[in-house]
Amino acid sequence: MKKWIVEDWAFEVEVTRGEARSCRLGLEKGDRFRFEYETPGGFCPRAMAEIYTWCEVIRCGGNFTLRGSKDPYEMMVPCPCHCLDFRLKAIPINREPESGNDRNV
Repeated sequence: MKKWIVEDWAFEVEVTRGEARSCRLGLEKGDRFRFEYETPGGFCPRAMAEIYTWCEVIRCGGNFTLRGSKDPYEMMVPCPCHCLDFRLKAIPINREPESGNDRNV
């Protein structure tokens, strides 16, 4: 598989509250996942469905302040099962264009 789209944002999800015995996947406080577009390995697909929506807000030029966050690129997200809490952080990716790969359309 060849990825053609270069992402502008990366995201980090950290479990801020919860114990492994409460989570079907065994996630617990301190677990951290970093991703760009894909669901990170070992992360809950049910929680990702919720988190993905907020990632799209950032990708489309928005931020988290209208949701009540003081930081435009960091917010708290509860687990859909109510057993964990997550911190979602958006991280801009600054990539220099690769020489010779510019395409004129």
